[in-house]
Amino acid sequence: MGEEAVLAIGSEAIKVMIMIGGPLLLAAMAIGIVVSVIQAITQINESTLTFIPKMIAVILVLVALAPWMLETLQTYTIDILGNFGEMIR
Repeated sequence: MGEEAVLAIGSEAIKVMIMIGGPLLLAAMAIGIVVSVIQAITQINESTLTFIPKMIAVILVLVALAPWMLETLQTYTIDILGNFGEMIR
């Protein structure tokens, strides 16, 4: 297996990882910013207030996007395992 094949597999793995984890991280970040702004406006400095809204947002995004995430991961896994014989040559 050449360098270009290793780089292609690595870049594809990173792309799939960002595609799967990105929406969850973006939802948590958006909720965190909103809660932080509300805390700054009301001057409530309680660090535990952000956990519950973030958990709820991540769970909602996960429920909404789980089929797409599983399909993306399944497609990537099938591609990697399907081409495994060619990769080890």
